[in-house]
Amino acid sequence: MTAGLPLPAQAATTSVTEPDRFPAGRPLLIRRATVITMDRTRGILPDTDVLVVRERIKAVGSKLSAPHGTAVIEAKDALLIPGFVDTHRHMWQSVLRGMGADWTITNYLDAVGKLLPHLRPEDVYAGNYLGMVEAVADGVTTVLDWSHGSLTPAHADAAVDALMAVPGRARWAYGRFSLDFSWVTSGEVDRIREARFSSDDQLVTMQLALSAPTDSAGDAAWRYAAEHDLPVTSHVGVFGADTDPAVTRLADNGFLSPRTTLVHATTLSDESYRRIADSGAFVSLSTESEMNMGQGYPPTGAAHRFGIPISLSVDSVLGWSGDMFTNMRAALAAERGLVFLRAHERGEPVITHELRAADVLHYATLGGAEALGMADRIGSITPGKLADLVLLRQDTPSMTPVISPVGHLVFQAGRGDIDTVVVGGRVLKHQGELIGLNLPQARRLAEAARDRLRSAIGEETWQNLIDPPRP
Repeated sequence: MTAGLPLPAQAATTSVTEPDRFPAGRPLLIRRATVITMDRTRGILPDTDVLVVRERIKAVGSKLSAPHGTAVIEAKDALLIPGFVDTHRHMWQSVLRGMGADWTITNYLDAVGKLLPHLRPEDVYAGNYLGMVEAVADGVTTVLDWSHGSLTPAHADAAVDALMAVPGRARWAYGRFSLDFSWVTSGEVDRIREARFSSDDQLVTMQLALSAPTDSAGDAAWRYAAEHDLPVTSHVGVFGADTDPAVTRLADNGFLSPRTTLVHATTLSDESYRRIADSGAFVSLSTESEMNMGQGYPPTGAAHRFGIPISLSVDSVLGWSGDMFTNMRAALAAERGLVFLRAHERGEPVITHELRAADVLHYATLGGAEALGMADRIGSITPGKLADLVLLRQDTPSMTPVISPVGHLVFQAGRGDIDTVVVGGRVLKHQGELIGLNLPQARRLAEAARDRLRSAIGEETWQNLIDPPRP
């Protein structure tokens, strides 16, 4: 059976909704694509086939032969990329999508303070379930759930249940919206880790999401993470909080390492950036969120200058988009605009861009994989790696002609152009339709959670949160 992109000469006639189109374990051949491998030794390969056997990329090359019974996707001239990797998203907030479109960081903290006391485990499940379906649909084949809605063990279990109910790849970062770290060393982390995360090879893996303290209150929690080989992600360098003293304390205690990802990292001194760079830690930039909510100006230039490895993240669909195309463009626009502003203030032109489209595509794919310690498994189209793939259609007005594949992908493409998504060799979206993901259920759960939270805090408070008073 042959499946194909809706291209005039190569279009398949079979229905994409057939339940047996891509059965588990069946080899898959994507044929004649323009493959943006993100592999430093392979680059961009025109008119190239990618063969997937079981969960891994078996071969990348021209006119590949395939095992009997292989499902074939004809993809002549279409762009094929590794799946996006989002290194920081508060998944439970998916049930509040768009509520914070006009929020500042102050509005956000106020709203979360009002909403969290009413958050049930069922609401966390609904947010995570919808968030996972959305991620897969948008080509985000790996997403880190920065799970600070896991207020109790029951909330934590619900978060994990939802992530595991959807066949996308996720990293669950267990956290709390609190400066109380006692839950880390009390046995709760041991409990859920032993019960739910017995293998590093499963689709959903675990780490910790910890605040960065400026005193000894959090040392035991950070030490626990190091002793148990758990990566840590932490919000640092947010305007008004978690600034240089937090970085200093983490560095002085040996808590910064290549197993650490610092989110935002905006309002820091050069000395802090130097210490982050020396430690090998990563930063996760949520540029669209940072520019709209005010955590601080995105430090892309500073990270680039000091050699700090960068990844990209959505942050939250509570106010901002959930797709990585927007975040790549936001990262480029923010940094380039700042460079132009400073140069023009000096009366100088900018002759050539330092930050390129290829840089932000790296941040959104292999850079994210490196931040999660998964670059040996995902992040590039390399034989032997897990087959996490995104195929862009090429029959829409914005997708033709393609002259510069990377530039086209970053500035011309959008999530509506995603034709096919593959996670671990399993086709979860094809010809724009989800396969094996229950979007109607995700919608029902999310709308029920939204309505219950609205009722719990009262209509007046709800409306005041949506539309904060103007200055």
